[in-house]
Amino acid sequence: MKRFQLGLLIGAIALIVLSWWNIVAARSGLVVRTLEQENIPLIYVAPAQADSGANSVPGVLVAHGYAGSKQLMLGYAHVLAHAGYAVMLWDFDGHGANPNRLQRYDLQSNLDVGLRALLEQPEVDRTRLAVLGHSMGSGIAMSAGIQNLDRFAATIAVSPTGAAVTPQAPRNLQMQAGSWEGRFISNAERILQTGGGENKNFAAGTARELVIVPNVEHITILFSDRSHESAVRWLDATFNQTHSSPYRDRRMAWYGLHLLGGLLLIGAVAPTVAGWFEPDRMKISAIKRWGGLLLAPLPGVAGLVLLNSRINLQSLGGVQVGGAIGLWFLIAGSIWLALLGRIPRLSGRRIAIGFGLFVLLWFAFGAMAQVVWLQWWLIPTRLQVWLPFALACLPWFLASGIAQQGAGNGERFAWWFAQSAILIGGFVLTLNFLPELGFVFLLLPLFPPLIAVLSFVVASLDEAWISSIASALFFGWVLAAGFPLSG
Repeated sequence: MKRFQLGLLIGAIALIVLSWWNIVAARSGLVVRTLEQENIPLIYVAPAQADSGANSVPGVLVAHGYAGSKQLMLGYAHVLAHAGYAVMLWDFDGHGANPNRLQRYDLQSNLDVGLRALLEQPEVDRTRLAVLGHSMGSGIAMSAGIQNLDRFAATIAVSPTGAAVTPQAPRNLQMQAGSWEGRFISNAERILQTGGGENKNFAAGTARELVIVPNVEHITILFSDRSHESAVRWLDATFNQTHSSPYRDRRMAWYGLHLLGGLLLIGAVAPTVAGWFEPDRMKISAIKRWGGLLLAPLPGVAGLVLLNSRINLQSLGGVQVGGAIGLWFLIAGSIWLALLGRIPRLSGRRIAIGFGLFVLLWFAFGAMAQVVWLQWWLIPTRLQVWLPFALACLPWFLASGIAQQGAGNGERFAWWFAQSAILIGGFVLTLNFLPELGFVFLLLPLFPPLIAVLSFVVASLDEAWISSIASALFFGWVLAAGFPLSG
């Protein structure tokens, strides 16, 4: 290993250690418990100084949205707990680590399990409770507040969907919507109007407020200081609490530093691995390489449209929407490979190193994600679909790796931009014909950062089979981890 690589390796390890140190520090002063009740996984976060009796604190249920998980809501849990609240999070059926298949109309019972678990915790004042939910979870949270008017003193709906809100129910309703999610702003404004309009009558339980969180959309609102602080302010006003916590949730920034450290680690070892192989580059015209990228999404869209009448795309592979995405990649990638016309040699060593590179990529992206924002560990039901999803994605990433072989830095940036744009455009076109797959629309902003990570892998190790195996295994894992289990 050359001196530069060694320095890169040491720097990568330093970033990873620093990131973990600060993630652990974010839990300082908190009690964190992992629970399971009635087959539902839960996480409980509360102030360490709280206890039963005089030092008990208000309890807050926090519900995630569709295709989310309890981890995605940990930012609220940390901020609220540092501000003096005990928080219970859980995975709805079919989500995260919950193995129960999704029954869309029975999720209220999941919240009831979370409530019972919250009431069992010694730090919680059972007479002072609130509920917060995001997107799908906002509707469930508002319904819980309406149905349990004497139980919940406040309800916070982030990116609100809908519920039968009145001027009296739920009590003390705050709604939040990102300035970049217009449909949810409209929902909030309609609910606010039927709910009696904005007011600060907390004592009567009829307070109402709409907070527009600037410069965020449906996912990034969950990591916004403005959203977190607005929730704390509303609960403080409800429960007549004051606090002086300086805590701001910066765990996502440390996660980003951890991801950077992991990628630098890959960059440090990649040149050594590349030296084990003779370059296997093929001369393929720019027309085939770029033309294939431009044309491949069209048969991907057409294939899904034609197959939609014969198979249930929404629950393909036992995972909602994720199976349809995998099938799209299989069709589009196969066409792109066919247009390229050549495939490099495959060997056992390339397969083994591809798996090894996947392990590094898995660690860089997901090891810290598990405790920051994403349920990364796959439960057995999800693990069963991982390899099929990965195989479906392999043709696309193999074609991408072949097309980029020997490219310079500027051209690789162009490939990243073009792939991101083509994938977003291809799935927008798909949704035009198959609106029932509409949740994909909310995930389109994630394509550029994911493709950027995988483009770095391709650039670090200019070996099409190795990079494509690692990329396909990684992307298949993302699909298996991120979408709800079908009912």
